[in-house]
Amino acid sequence: MNKILVTGGAGFIGSAVIRQFINDTECSVVNVDKLTYAGNLQSLASVSDNPRYRFEKVDICDAAEVARVFGEHQPDAIMHLAAESHVDRSISGPADFIQTNIVGTYTLLEAARNYWSALDADRKAAFRFHHISTDEVYGSLGENGFFTEETAYEPNSPYSASKASSDHLVRAWHHTYGLPVVTTNCSNNYGPYHFPEKLIPLVILNAVNGKPLPIYGKGDNIRDWLYVDDHARALRLVLERGTLGEAYNIGGWNEKTNLEVVQSICAILDELRPQGAPHSKLITYVADRPGHDKRYAIDASKIARDLGWKPQENFESGLRKTVEWYLHNTDWVRGVTSGDYQHWINKQYRVLGSES
Repeated sequence: MNKILVTGGAGFIGSAVIRQFINDTECSVVNVDKLTYAGNLQSLASVSDNPRYRFEKVDICDAAEVARVFGEHQPDAIMHLAAESHVDRSISGPADFIQTNIVGTYTLLEAARNYWSALDADRKAAFRFHHISTDEVYGSLGENGFFTEETAYEPNSPYSASKASSDHLVRAWHHTYGLPVVTTNCSNNYGPYHFPEKLIPLVILNAVNGKPLPIYGKGDNIRDWLYVDDHARALRLVLERGTLGEAYNIGGWNEKTNLEVVQSICAILDELRPQGAPHSKLITYVADRPGHDKRYAIDASKIARDLGWKPQENFESGLRKTVEWYLHNTDWVRGVTSGDYQHWINKQYRVLGSES
């Protein structure tokens, strides 16, 4: 595959995927992103001048613009990461999640189907549509067991319901139209360049600044944590070698309660930034959010068995790298927390493309 179209490439996971493609392969990448509040082109500053990288500021719900991108760039594959992804925001304002995650995925599938249908036989056989989803579509686990690729869908938030809907659309386009698709469902990602509304970066930055560290309920909700660069490597592997029509769960085998995560961050900061220690004194408990799933845990045996993937980072090594990155990249942090990155986006966009 010579050219990959990545939707949502200015987001947390998408930018990690693009950096790997540009730095570790000879592939060209077209980044398609609407640049909502969580889209940050500064996360791609290290590759933005590479001749194999292109950026298109396009809303995936805009059928005409999406068709133009396919026609102009002629990709060999698409990795679909564009999504509204924050559960709390989906509870207070679900409309954007329905529009982007469901309508946007439908629009993208139709554009991909029309483009793929017109390819010559060799390129048609090689084309792939890789849909990236979440373990939240499966609902909530009890104290035991794991999500597998056969687990029934039981989404409990507007966000997870919208992602489940998009998964079903992708499956239907494969079985109805023969579109060559693969799907992945991942556990909670963490690592560098994560937007500060999410738990780990929020706790790091609040602790460094002596602010409260808010934890929902008792802090006993459990998540499986996956280092973002490990996830990006898995996504590239599934795109290249995954069986068409199949789904692959990607997890880190790192179950932690939210309280354990926060306490681990505090312990690392006590060592690296002893001023203000112990940082755990900043922990506060806030009212739980509605419908908060108790436990997620992924069984990643299939991708390990079939494709030979396993994470390179355990939670301890990945978390330390993450904390160190935030401490050493204060300019990026300052730009995001102040909103200055939006001005940088506008400046860069005038260089990289024209307003659609």
